[in-house]
Amino acid sequence: MNLNVVILAAGQGKRMHSNLPKVLHPIAGKALVRHVIDTARSLLPARLCLVYGHGGAAVRAALPDADLAWALQEPQLGTGHAVQQALPLLEGDGVTLVLYGDVPLTRPETLRRLLAAAKDGLAVLTVALEDPTGYGRIVRDGAGRVTRIVEQKDASDEEIKIREINTGIMAIPTRRLAGWLANLSNDNAQGEYYLTDVIAAAVAEGVPVNTAHPDGEWEVLGVNSKVQLAQLERILQGRIAGDLLEAGVRLADPARLDVRGELVCGRDVVIDVNCVFEGRVELADAVEIGPNCVLKNVRIGPGARIAAFSHLEEASVGPDCIVGPYARLRPGTELAAEVHIGNFVEVKNSKIAAQSKANHLAYVGDARVGERVNIGAGTITCNYDGANKHLTVIEDDAFIGSDTQLVAPVTVGRGATLGAGTTLTKDAPPDTLTVSRAKQISVSSWQRPVKTPKK
Repeated sequence: MNLNVVILAAGQGKRMHSNLPKVLHPIAGKALVRHVIDTARSLLPARLCLVYGHGGAAVRAALPDADLAWALQEPQLGTGHAVQQALPLLEGDGVTLVLYGDVPLTRPETLRRLLAAAKDGLAVLTVALEDPTGYGRIVRDGAGRVTRIVEQKDASDEEIKIREINTGIMAIPTRRLAGWLANLSNDNAQGEYYLTDVIAAAVAEGVPVNTAHPDGEWEVLGVNSKVQLAQLERILQGRIAGDLLEAGVRLADPARLDVRGELVCGRDVVIDVNCVFEGRVELADAVEIGPNCVLKNVRIGPGARIAAFSHLEEASVGPDCIVGPYARLRPGTELAAEVHIGNFVEVKNSKIAAQSKANHLAYVGDARVGERVNIGAGTITCNYDGANKHLTVIEDDAFIGSDTQLVAPVTVGRGATLGAGTTLTKDAPPDTLTVSRAKQISVSSWQRPVKTPKK
């Protein structure tokens, strides 16, 4: 079957109270419309068209995808009018699937059922709601056949009682679509051209109108306000948490987890509360993530432990490392096996070899650190001269005393020791103690100032 997908994304979203176009508001770290596009792509359409309007420049800039065809709807005169704008871009045979840029959670499996239902006619995705207020109702005849869809503002007292509603998602024979759209009328309470009116046109021509249904109401919920955006965020995060639990991950509290991208976990992974995972995060077997951590585009090796309040971005952590609490690994950080990065230590664009430690209050930037190195509290690599970054090299088995400044470019030789308080501006030779500090003196005649009495 030749498949066109049309995504309607031209709406303003006044109730969002935001300058950002509605379809670009994120859930799970991804724009609403991006969820819809990704789902549509999984169906392998011949043509993927996005109808845009309000905030069009921002929408196009946010979606530079080469496979998207664009149709401008200006002014916005309803869903039928929106699909009309896409008609010149569609393949003539097969089926056109209409989706909505603010309905992000519909599953590919559900859409495949809808497409299967459209093989001999037109198909509509419907769902029965306890409270159908605000939705178009599915009107059926005595034999249960769909005859039309009526919007709530145009519904009679009896039609208002119908609980089966139109989700707006349809699969329509492409060759018939142009004719049906051309005959739409805006003689209704909204003064708009409703796509749903093609149902009555199909019935009049004897084209079967079939229905398919999602597995859950959540699949067809849309976003029109920040309240609904937050509700869908929690629904999606709840489903992600459920999948992780089913895969064997231990979550301290499934309700306090945010995955804003892709989280891949091995066996016996433990994640404490209030953790945020962004981009692609890989956690190997037996990794433990403490509470209130943020991980973005990182790989964590087996047996590693990330303690509370740590922030890792664009970094890799080797097996059996200990990071944190309150540690920060910035982009370009690579830790080998059994490295310890302690509280209030920041590492940036540095490689640290096996069994080295920086346990507290240190900054390691643009450095290459060997094996079994000990970096004392208060140590910093002075890597920036105001214009350029420079490299610090610390070779195997070096000992860096507390409160040391390493003024790059500089090398600390294998087995060297730097005394506490050293400011190193020249290479330190291997297996040697290097000390740089002012001579200590005591002034016996010195007197501490005293406060002047207030008048």
